[in-house]
Amino acid sequence: MKLIGLLGGMSWESTAHYYKIINETIRQELGGLHSAKIVLYSVDFGEIEKCQSAGDWDKSAEILSQAAKKLELAGVDYIAICTNTMHKVADKIQQNITAPIIHIADETAKVLKKHQINKVGLLGTKYTMEQDFYKRRLIEQNIDVVVPSERHREFINNTIYNELCLGQINPDSKKRFLSIIDEIKKDGAQGTILGCTEIGILIKQNDTEVPLFDTTEIHAKRIAKLSIEK
Repeated sequence: MKLIGLLGGMSWESTAHYYKIINETIRQELGGLHSAKIVLYSVDFGEIEKCQSAGDWDKSAEILSQAAKKLELAGVDYIAICTNTMHKVADKIQQNITAPIIHIADETAKVLKKHQINKVGLLGTKYTMEQDFYKRRLIEQNIDVVVPSERHREFINNTIYNELCLGQINPDSKKRFLSIIDEIKKDGAQGTILGCTEIGILIKQNDTEVPLFDTTEIHAKRIAKLSIEK
């Protein structure tokens, strides 16, 4: 079994979800008392969020690169960044280490293509929805991306940071998220990416008929299965 390196803490709520999914997947695949071999480096999200708000992506890349180097020193075979937004600096982190980073957008694109999705909605932090670091990798796979209106983007971002990252589940927020998903469908999206690792805590597939693609589930399951591939 390969040794998984998790770069987490952004937020710890979603990282805990990663840990659970990875180990459940290993147990399903191998049975018995098997669990994943994992080294987790959990950063202080307060420091990262300050960098995000200030637009200081170089500083956040430096913090995460140092953490990734420590994972590498621990002997991990590959690294997963347990957040969508901070994949903005994934390439910079990769330049500082030799262990491969399993990119969340690439794994999501594979699943979308498997389901023959060529136009998809994207919910996430304002950085993920508005900047091109994530959308570009989907577009390169010939998948068109639809994002909500500016008003909805602001609401989604505020809900992520002020509620979900704090472990708060608000029924009114959930109702509005579902309304936004329906609106995106009317714009021609064949499904919606839950492109923030916390959104899957709020929204589940049984809440809507619109196909949902939870990046945490997709990423974590791939990370687990990769560890036992020969």
